[in-house]
Amino acid sequence: MTIMIDTGNYIAAKAATMARPDVVAAYPITPQTTLVEGIANYVKSGEFKGEYICVESEHSAMSACIGASATGVRTFTGTSSHGLLLMHEMLHWAALARLPIVMCNINRVVGPGWNIWTDENDSISQRDTGWLQFYCSSNQEIFDTIIQSFKLAENGKVSLPVMISYNAFILSHTSMPVDIPEQKEIDDFLPKYEPNWKLDVKNPITFGNIILPAEYEKIRKNMQSSQENAKKLVPKIAEEWKKKFGRYHGDLIEKYKCDGAEYILLSMGAIGAESKVAINNLRKDGFKIGLARVRAFRPFPKEEILKLSKQGNLIVIDRNISVGSEGAVFSEVKAALYGKSDAKVYGFIAGLGGKDVTYGNIETICKKAVNGKAKDCEWYGLEGV
Repeated sequence: MTIMIDTGNYIAAKAATMARPDVVAAYPITPQTTLVEGIANYVKSGEFKGEYICVESEHSAMSACIGASATGVRTFTGTSSHGLLLMHEMLHWAALARLPIVMCNINRVVGPGWNIWTDENDSISQRDTGWLQFYCSSNQEIFDTIIQSFKLAENGKVSLPVMISYNAFILSHTSMPVDIPEQKEIDDFLPKYEPNWKLDVKNPITFGNIILPAEYEKIRKNMQSSQENAKKLVPKIAEEWKKKFGRYHGDLIEKYKCDGAEYILLSMGAIGAESKVAINNLRKDGFKIGLARVRAFRPFPKEEILKLSKQGNLIVIDRNISVGSEGAVFSEVKAALYGKSDAKVYGFIAGLGGKDVTYGNIETICKKAVNGKAKDCEWYGLEGV
């Protein structure tokens, strides 16, 4: 085990290469650029011996990963914001083809107006593509989640691609110390990928051809079943990682001081990390409140959240907005509780466009809900309001 102090993007590059992918397809976009740059540096030094394909767009990057993965090899890529949106068609293709591609998405605002800072609207807009989605709150979690995601995606009961999201600049360009295992330890945890099917000229098959309605519906149902299977496998893989490396970030959610709590705060990504400071301060002030940091948005941990609702009311902070509705996590939480729980759910939208959401802001939000002054769903911290 060694300590590496570096930015989230360079840590992600280290994790990606240690997973030993056979193919990495790369196209730069701020603030993802240093991720693929980091992998390119490992190519130059000889530490990464896989195929590194420089393509002309993000659509091509995902297309290259799809082609490579279909031949039965491990693949990785990264993107952000408009790059992720340009991939949209191929994200559906990768999931429906049941290809276990792993990709980092560095959460960045979608324009116009032009903005390179963070919120989650880019990845949230891809929630229905079939990809599993994880949201990280530290550089250590980025490293650990990338390795675990390959193991999850490649499991025959899942066979779906995985998107690992983390906040632009807050994590992507901030240096933190990270424990890096030895390569042999990673290899023991993540053995060589053995595909369930592949394109092979010696054993030809028909793939991606015309499909009739009844069979197509079965494919969609099978994808849903695989997402449900992932709910069971994520905790098992997280426990296996904990046993081998001594680190645990939670599974579908991370619970923090939830015992005896009468209110539970739900948040994702960097806001989830900041929330721990707020929870500590609120506890000192006598508020019985805990944190459930949502790590997996797909599959959505509705069973876990339903259990938490039995002990108290829920407060949700979304760094995204489903325009015409409300925050995405807020909507999902209410749907999970519908007809099954009497808990109140308070929704807040904060931090869009990269605006800071400090632990002080989070404390104010929580106090507003606890004191009964919160609306059904409201925007926090709008300029001039």
